[in-house]
Amino acid sequence: MSRRGKKKGRPVSGWLVLDKPVGMGSTEAVSKVKWLFNAEKAGHAGTLDPLASGMLPIALGEATKTVPYVMDGAKVYRFTVAWGEERSTDDLEGPVTKTSDKRPDEADIRAIMPNYTGVIMQTPPQFSAIKIAGERAYDLAREGATVDIPAREIEIGRLDIVENSAGSTVFEIECGKGTYVRSLARDMGRDLGCYGHISELRRIEVEPFTADDFVTIAELEAARAAGQPEGEEGRWDFQAIDEFVVDTSAALDCLPQVNVTDEAATKIRLGNPVIVRGRDAPLEAEEACALSRGRLVAIGAIEQGMFKPKRVFTA
Repeated sequence: MSRRGKKKGRPVSGWLVLDKPVGMGSTEAVSKVKWLFNAEKAGHAGTLDPLASGMLPIALGEATKTVPYVMDGAKVYRFTVAWGEERSTDDLEGPVTKTSDKRPDEADIRAIMPNYTGVIMQTPPQFSAIKIAGERAYDLAREGATVDIPAREIEIGRLDIVENSAGSTVFEIECGKGTYVRSLARDMGRDLGCYGHISELRRIEVEPFTADDFVTIAELEAARAAGQPEGEEGRWDFQAIDEFVVDTSAALDCLPQVNVTDEAATKIRLGNPVIVRGRDAPLEAEEACALSRGRLVAIGAIEQGMFKPKRVFTA
């Protein structure tokens, strides 16, 4: 029997809300953050294209168990649509496929905006990570194939004009999981009869995180460098960089929370149910999280006043 290798890295847990720069892919960003923190495990909640900047929530350690809750959160984007050209990728990366001399005025744009709010059907871009017969759509598109991607239901909470000029319009959008802003630019351009594509895209919020949580690669690099004691090559003090980590429980603001004693927390971590105490404690909840001394203990269900753990946290 082969022996399992020792885990590499530190068991650091929590969320790092990265302000991803243009030109860096999401996977590259996660690898960079994982190295900077010397973390055992890392993952992200919601891909950002290399040409997009802004909020990329990165889960470290035990926080990876809460990624689905952040993925389901509302997102806010600020983006610029350049009118007059449609491109194969619906952004600046791909070649121009259609052109028009027409440029919409603000009244024309506002007239179609109600069509792009609420629950609508949207067809993802040809260059997207959607799987078609087991293959990524962007892989098929790069091979020259035209991919038939079915439309799917998405929800857009609001769509506002921030700034408008003759050749482009800056929008801000709040939307749900699965929304492709590139598709929005493509579809609005077609509706206006002038074509359009994304020329700039920035994600500024991913619920429950806000711009106040942002940290840059430069800030992380400086904190990491400050943690190397002089004359002690290869040894690091991670206290400065760990200050940027947001507690794992922040991702679960959407769930009811119950506070438990240290004794109850020990039982929960062993997989045992406990009685939920407290005047405001719910008697029933399909999902809730238990905390002890402000630290996340478990996610579970509350049935007839009993908290029953489904996923426990050790850090």
